Amino acid sequence: MTPSHAPGPGPQTTVVIQNTRTGGPGRVGAWLRDAGLGLEVLRPYEGEALPEALDGRPLLVLGGGFLPDDDERAPWLPATRRLVAQSLDDGSPVLGICLGGQLLAQVAGGSVRANHGQPEFGSTQIRLRPEAADDPLLYGLGATAPAIERHVDAITELPPGATWLASSATCPHQAFRVGARAWGVQFHPEAEADRIAGWDRELLARQGYDRDRLHAEAMADEGAAVSAWSVFTRRFAQVCARLP
Repeated sequence: MTPSHAPGPGPQTTVVIQNTRTGGPGRVGAWLRDAGLGLEVLRPYEGEALPEALDGRPLLVLGGGFLPDDDERAPWLPATRRLVAQSLDDGSPVLGICLGGQLLAQVAGGSVRANHGQPEFGSTQIRLRPEAADDPLLYGLGATAPAIERHVDAITELPPGATWLASSATCPHQAFRVGARAWGVQFHPEAEADRIAGWDRELLARQGYDRDRLHAEAMADEGAAVSAWSVFTRRFAQVCARLP
């Protein structure tokens, strides 16, 4: 499959690593495009090669049902970790979502554990910590904002020196920043509430969740989620646009 290229390489073209067939950039991609960024969506699970270098371009790493070092099932993860490390070294913007956030945490020196804590599925209240008041992406979004969750693995320790930005009732590390321009989130700002209607009902029941209830709750929270995470995403685009 041919990647979705924006016109011209450079710092305003964001490299997007999609890790599963259904795990695309969704509305985050649309918000980034609306803010003037191009997207180069790479699908390594289909055999597409990841670049050796980003050359200063921003990086967006999406979610997937893997641990950050699950190299046997996802053999492109070493290359993904290399690109994240490269971005941290040169100060290029990074946004990691779910698996992407866990991968950022691990590359920067934090810890991630499989099947850790209470699984989170569906719309969840993200609690912004006091540190978020000074964060370039999260300032002014209020005390809480709902977001879709779908994870059983979790970040157990943030990287040294990371800024801890948000938590939820059952998962402490919902958002963090490494340095000035690298953000990781455990939740899914790109996921629309209606997608929950297609989730595996039996899998959710095994985790103690009712799909219909999750769907109804997420639909009720959808307006607030869009209000918060569209602003968050467009602010990330502004960080990217300010690159020299």
